[in-house]
Amino acid sequence: MSTPSAPTTRRTAVVTGASSGIGEATARTLAAAGFRVVCAARRAERVEALAAEIDGTAVACDVTDAAQVAALAEAAGDVVHVLVNNAGGAFGSDPVESADPGQWRAMYDVNVVGLLQVTQALLPALRASGDAVVVNVGSTAGRVAYEGGAGYTAAKHGTKVVTQTLRLELVGEPVRVTEIAPGMVHTPEFSLVRFGGDQAAADKVYAGVPDPLVAEDVADAIGWVVTRPSHVNIDELVIRPRAQAAQHKVHRVAPEA
Repeated sequence: MSTPSAPTTRRTAVVTGASSGIGEATARTLAAAGFRVVCAARRAERVEALAAEIDGTAVACDVTDAAQVAALAEAAGDVVHVLVNNAGGAFGSDPVESADPGQWRAMYDVNVVGLLQVTQALLPALRASGDAVVVNVGSTAGRVAYEGGAGYTAAKHGTKVVTQTLRLELVGEPVRVTEIAPGMVHTPEFSLVRFGGDQAAADKVYAGVPDPLVAEDVADAIGWVVTRPSHVNIDELVIRPRAQAAQHKVHRVAPEA
């Protein structure tokens, strides 16, 4: 008669910005890979519904609020194996001459300072796992400059440099550090938020582009990165749709007459 084996404790992953888009898709991907996923986002109802669906944990959290980040760390527990810093966003597309400093502060706050606060809060639990991965979701905007994008590109350059610096500072510790840098990803909200709810302007970004990336493509890449052997660190992964050769070079198909 065989003795029943003890149940295996699921590894824990924390995903910020999990209420929609790349964050939601990543939470689903990691849950399917066997992780207990702590789904964090400002919109409580959305992450609660997601967590219920994937047998995860929901936490209402604005990453720019230190007290809410502390509550997130408490909910995640003493051991965390994966942190996906996905919360971010772009606000506005004005040139430098007329840009709104408030929008620039908001972008830096969520894309850089929020990432900092969550990482600081969860590092003890990540170290405690003995084999952890931090994935920061950056952007191809963190590698180039383009007109009307200075505030967002500055913030995403910040994401990139924080990632590189953290890897240097943690070398020799059991924590790997990666940046995923997507190009053109068609999600329901990113461009809509950037253009202040102007649906026509948001639609124009993707007009005529055959098969832009979708959130699941990026989530698939994140799932691959965090499941590499523990001695393998994917420093950075740039992922674009085939139609986008560069930030300024996108193949578009003219609409049929």
